[in-house]
Amino acid sequence: MRILGIDPGYAIMGYGIVDRVGSSLRLVKYGAVTTDKDMKMPDRLKALYTELMEIIADYEPDEVSIEELYFNTNAKTVIYVGEARGVALLACSNSGLPIYEYTPLQIKTATTGNGRAEKKQMQLMVQRILGLDKIPKPDDAADAVAAAICHSRCGELQKKLYLMK
Repeated sequence: MRILGIDPGYAIMGYGIVDRVGSSLRLVKYGAVTTDKDMKMPDRLKALYTELMEIIADYEPDEVSIEELYFNTNAKTVIYVGEARGVALLACSNSGLPIYEYTPLQIKTATTGNGRAEKKQMQLMVQRILGLDKIPKPDDAADAVAAAICHSRCGELQKKLYLMK
C-alpha cells in the first residue's frame, strides 16, 4: 500500500510518500510544496492544488494521511492553514483517494510512543524507522512522513471508524 502523508500549510505544505509491504516501510519521496509570500491567497491555494494533483498523479498513492488542524493563537494564520488544508482535502477527494485524519498527538504517539514528544524526537524516529541517512527536510516534509507512518501503524482502526461514518 502506498500512503501519501500531508502536513498542511499555505506557505509550505509538506508531503511524504511511504510504501508499506507487510510490516515493512520504505520511503518513496518527500518534499514540500511552497508558495511565495507575495502571492495573493487565491493564487497560493491554486498553486498548492495544482502541485498536489501532480504529486498524486505521479506517485499514485492508495490512501492519504493528513494532519488535523492544530489551533494556533493567531486567528489569521489558522484560517489560512485551514484553507490550505481544505485544498489538500479537495485534491485528494477529487483524485478518489480515501482520506484519514490524525491529530498531532496521534501522529507523535504512533511515531515515537509519546504524544508529547518534541519535534526533534519525532524527526529522529522518522529517520530511524525508515533507515534514512538524514532527517527529511524541511520540517514540514518530516511531519508529513510522520503522518504517513502513523497511518501505516493506525490505519486499520481508522478504516473501521471511517466505514462507520
